[in-house]
Amino acid sequence: MQPSFPSSAESPLSDPQALFRLIDRHGRGFFSLEELQLALAAEGILPDDQRIGRLMQESGETRIDAAQWEELLQRHHIVQRALLKELVIPEFAAFRQSLEEIFEETKKNEKGKVADYIPQLARVDPDQFAVSVCTIDGQRFSLGDASTNFCLQSTCKPVNYCLAMDELGEEKVHSHVGREPSGRTFNELSLNNDGLPHNPLINAGAIMCLSLLKRELSPADRFDYVFDTWRRLCAGHAPAFNNAVYLSERQTADRNFALAYFMREKKAFPPDTDLIEALEFYFQCCSIESCTHHLALAAATLANAGINPLTDEEIFDDETVQHCMSLMLTCGMYDFSGEFAFRIGLPAKSGVSGALFLVVPNVMGISIWSPRLDKIGNSVRGVEFCERLIERYNFHLFDSLTRETAKINPRRRKYEGEFHRHIHLLYAASCGDLDEIKRLEAAGADLNLSDYDGRTALHLAVAENRPEVVAYLLSRQVDRTKQDRWGNTPLEEARRLEFAALVGLLARG
Repeated sequence: MQPSFPSSAESPLSDPQALFRLIDRHGRGFFSLEELQLALAAEGILPDDQRIGRLMQESGETRIDAAQWEELLQRHHIVQRALLKELVIPEFAAFRQSLEEIFEETKKNEKGKVADYIPQLARVDPDQFAVSVCTIDGQRFSLGDASTNFCLQSTCKPVNYCLAMDELGEEKVHSHVGREPSGRTFNELSLNNDGLPHNPLINAGAIMCLSLLKRELSPADRFDYVFDTWRRLCAGHAPAFNNAVYLSERQTADRNFALAYFMREKKAFPPDTDLIEALEFYFQCCSIESCTHHLALAAATLANAGINPLTDEEIFDDETVQHCMSLMLTCGMYDFSGEFAFRIGLPAKSGVSGALFLVVPNVMGISIWSPRLDKIGNSVRGVEFCERLIERYNFHLFDSLTRETAKINPRRRKYEGEFHRHIHLLYAASCGDLDEIKRLEAAGADLNLSDYDGRTALHLAVAENRPEVVAYLLSRQVDRTKQDRWGNTPLEEARRLEFAALVGLLARG
């Protein structure tokens, strides 16, 4: 049986005036819009958030009094949820500080080298490093060179796949592209046993997905369609296009041309596919540019089942996103995908520009950029950041199977883990569940903590006549002299209830 806890609606802080006093710390009867912005920013809701922009426009004032506050809360639920710490990462400031530590440690890694197959990538400053986070509630922060643009390269492939899936459906799309890891390099001249690209996240599969997309439109309108999707994913922040990268990609594309002709030989393309047009569309999509600050919103949209956290617009169907996440987990990191799934256990997609998308489903999206690559083509710092993140937080998809772990669950409020352990310990002691007590002790529960009546686990085990539990607690050297609010020690409780065996246990030195 799990203990019940009050809902947010029952919380004392759900009173609008209590929230008002939380911001009006000086008791003036009002606070400024700037003070409200600072309070929200501390919870990850930044001033450039469209939801806050609407709030500021509607208020029409430079300060807010108690009456205006109640009206404001009725229209903008995100404000109340943020101030009550009811967003997905309730202790956001602590989470940010922790990721800053990971960022600084990872920044020391100077291994790897930038991609040099085209001059534009070779000229990028290898020391640049950026990490941006956006949760499914729109809590955000960025570190490092987060406003510097870089080319999407292969990180565009999950979005291209989602667009094709939403337009054509699973049966049609996967009659032209498989969904298995290839076990080979991303641009190897190979197809599966059916003569199809192995999956949508390698070059051949990405070319195929784009060849399926909006075939009735002109090349210019097809590109505008993809470009506008990225704008919507980034909550209205339009991406850029790097024409020099596009031209260089096109000039050095012998392998991609070979892949396309190989697929045409195997009749993998739909009839009447213009091969050159499909390839140029692919090069154009890879040459779209943005920064981690905006791309974290795209990753968070995937984490939020296709709904943008800031605009609340449904960009992709939730089933499409589910399929995309499955492919990113198994195929998203080139021929390091299996190792990444084993160690990190999260959907991800990397690109040769040093970009890396990481998705924590139902929690957040993370955009990472660091140009130095390992021999496989993944960002060295990007992979290390993910490893350090998973070492500290229980984000691995299968961390829920681990009962005893030192990993942090950032979805919990401050003290919540300790509170749950304490309540469970007292309940387990009263029920005589010795195995659960041992598990809770291993997880860090203090066996001497008491409830509001001053009754410890030992008091409750005695009151319910649980000799095995009493014996174990005594063997762990718990304090047998603690008194409850009525002044009774566990020994006095045993005597009062006439539990002779327990009296004997407790009376022994």
